[in-house]
Amino acid sequence: MMRLVANNKLKILLAAGVVGLVGCSENKQVTQAAPERVEGVEITEIRDATVPDFVEVTGTVRSALSAQLASQVMGTIRRVNAREGDHVRRGEMLVSIDEAQQQAAYAEAKASLQASQESIAAAEADYVLAETTLKRYQMLYDKSSLSPQEYDEVKTRLTSAVARRGAAHANLTQSQARVIEARTAMDFTRVLAPFDGVVTSKFAEPGAMAMPGVPMLIVEDPSRFRLEVQVDESQITAAKFGEPVSTTIDGLGSQPIQGKVTQIVPAADPASRTFTVKIDLPSNPQIRSGLFGRARFPRGQRGAIEIPEDAVLKRGQLQAVYVVDSERRASLRFVTLGSVSDGRVEVLSGLQSGDRIVKQPRDRELSGKQVEAQ
Repeated sequence: MMRLVANNKLKILLAAGVVGLVGCSENKQVTQAAPERVEGVEITEIRDATVPDFVEVTGTVRSALSAQLASQVMGTIRRVNAREGDHVRRGEMLVSIDEAQQQAAYAEAKASLQASQESIAAAEADYVLAETTLKRYQMLYDKSSLSPQEYDEVKTRLTSAVARRGAAHANLTQSQARVIEARTAMDFTRVLAPFDGVVTSKFAEPGAMAMPGVPMLIVEDPSRFRLEVQVDESQITAAKFGEPVSTTIDGLGSQPIQGKVTQIVPAADPASRTFTVKIDLPSNPQIRSGLFGRARFPRGQRGAIEIPEDAVLKRGQLQAVYVVDSERRASLRFVTLGSVSDGRVEVLSGLQSGDRIVKQPRDRELSGKQVEAQ
């Protein structure tokens, strides 16, 4: 009995000790370390802004004057006198095609022309003889010294002579046309530069077979280029003929290039539902065919949120800014950005009007720190 009473007292004392410890822990105040302070930080508050509204489209730079050179006759290519990048002059021979077949056709046409000329001479002689004979027989017929049958025979010979002379002249005309055609075919064996330009593509090699309509070279005028963009049918009203357009060429940097709309193709592409718009670009020796470009067609004003470009931090492929709360603590927030203009960038998502951000964080680590303005 005494041992049982002692055990109960021990349990009571232990329970009282635990309660005391719990009570002490509840009364103890937990103190947190004050956040680190960073002074000299410039803070700016975001305000709603009105910005120009644009339709931005993409396209490809092309030469305003370009020609695909192809043969008009079939034959073996003998020489190719140009390579990619060569500057050529108008009328310069670029490709030579074997002309043996055309030379044979030309010789045949000339022989036919010679025969036609000789036929004309014979027909003219027959005509003169028949005409003179008819005049003599006419006098005899008028004096009744010639029978009507004999007179009719002489008239018939004149009529036949006139017909032969006409046929000879027709044959001469055809022979002359064949000579011209054969000479033209010989000219077609020499492919000439249509204008002063640069060879941008070469598809022909000596020994290959030239086929009518198959391109052998592409020549472009390097002094005039245009940007051809595709505009969705729902936005085509933003493109206006003759209006200036701001363009950028990725290969030349972000500097805007002022262009001008010179053509709007009136028919839409039925597959993509887009219209082709051609924009003339100013002369620039750095512009080349095939470069990727963008055009921005203005269409009024719209509301937006803009922040200074130097407030944006790069975190890999992402962009972020430091947002300052009511207790002046900075936290990193990722944002989605739009176009850049005059040192300011549009925020598409991640911020709203009234938010405060660090204007120039540079390389400083400010997350969780209390920032003080300058």
